[in-house]
Amino acid sequence: MDLDLVGQLSTPNDTKILLVVIDGLGGLANPRTGRSELEVADTPQLDRLAQESACGMTIPVGYGITPGSGPGHLALFGYDPLRYTVGRGVLESLGIDFDLKPKDVAARGNFCTLDDEGRITDRRAGRIATELTLPLCEALREIELPGVQLFVEPVRDYRFVLVLRPKGRKRLSGEVRDTDPQKEGVTPLPPEPLAPEAKATAEVVAKFLAGAAEKLRGREPANGLMLRGFATIPELPNMPETFNLRAGAVAAYPMYRGLAKLAGMTVLATGETFDDEIETVQAHWDEFDFMFVHYKPADAAGEDGDFKAKVAAFESFDAAVPKLRALGADVLMIAGDHSTPAVLGTHSWHSVPFLLQSKWARQDEVRGFNERQCVHGSLGTFPASEVLPLAMAHTGRFAKYGA
Repeated sequence: MDLDLVGQLSTPNDTKILLVVIDGLGGLANPRTGRSELEVADTPQLDRLAQESACGMTIPVGYGITPGSGPGHLALFGYDPLRYTVGRGVLESLGIDFDLKPKDVAARGNFCTLDDEGRITDRRAGRIATELTLPLCEALREIELPGVQLFVEPVRDYRFVLVLRPKGRKRLSGEVRDTDPQKEGVTPLPPEPLAPEAKATAEVVAKFLAGAAEKLRGREPANGLMLRGFATIPELPNMPETFNLRAGAVAAYPMYRGLAKLAGMTVLATGETFDDEIETVQAHWDEFDFMFVHYKPADAAGEDGDFKAKVAAFESFDAAVPKLRALGADVLMIAGDHSTPAVLGTHSWHSVPFLLQSKWARQDEVRGFNERQCVHGSLGTFPASEVLPLAMAHTGRFAKYGA
């Protein structure tokens, strides 16, 4: 959907839209059973909701393209993820309310475990708790970089943010290759420039990594680190202004708060659990026309390759569905930013189940909320960037186009 056209057609009214994103929603069949995580999970509430909805499958970015969480969410917020790109470092920085400046370069960091040969044995250092990450960040802040102010801020668990702020006339670029190879059994990658203007920045990152190696040597389990998503803060069209919505966002994880904030949504403080998130939505329901709510556990289990844990995550979510329905949204959408099949242990290019409940939706023959059923839904397989325009139409928030 062209955002200029959206702005022309958008018409305010008193309806409510609720978008619930199950991170890493899509899966693949377990080779032993031939059924995906959603098919195995006991989800009577989701299945009943699907029977009352229009269903389909979304393509987050494009056919065959494996999306990160950033592009996957941007699409659900109405942006073309190929046109509007946001680096992971920027999202993490905004998510922890770091005061990112226009010339800063930010990167998302993982503490990891390295063997004696420097190979990665655990990309997440055993998912160390945030309190163990705090002293590691303090040690890294002691590294001195010529012409650059260094910030190392804890995010959550094993994650942190690296921010490089140039001093004087020094210029930095976000066009630096990730040092995270996205797999174990290999060494972290060198920070190579992806454009000529990024050469100086890559050299600064290399000096930081050399200093970090000294600071982390001998520490267990976090004796190494990896960086990805180098970026400067971009300019995005303001989503609430474009769609003429009062938009609120509720997410426990910093990155998703950052993405919502960058889109222009009001990000609400909440607790650590999904129950906390729902209570926050309930408390602020009357303040907004559109609410985005994020559910993380399914993606975490998928990335760990834990099929049973992902099934359990879906069943836990299912138990919360009655509370979501009780809010009385005029449009309730259950979507995913991407697929994270446990059998792959990572994000994948596969399409993602989707449902839209509204009194104006054409109910279809889908009998359950899973990949095998939703692929036959009346919405078909369509770009995730069309999700929000669909919601706008089903709430009467789009004027007629043309004479």
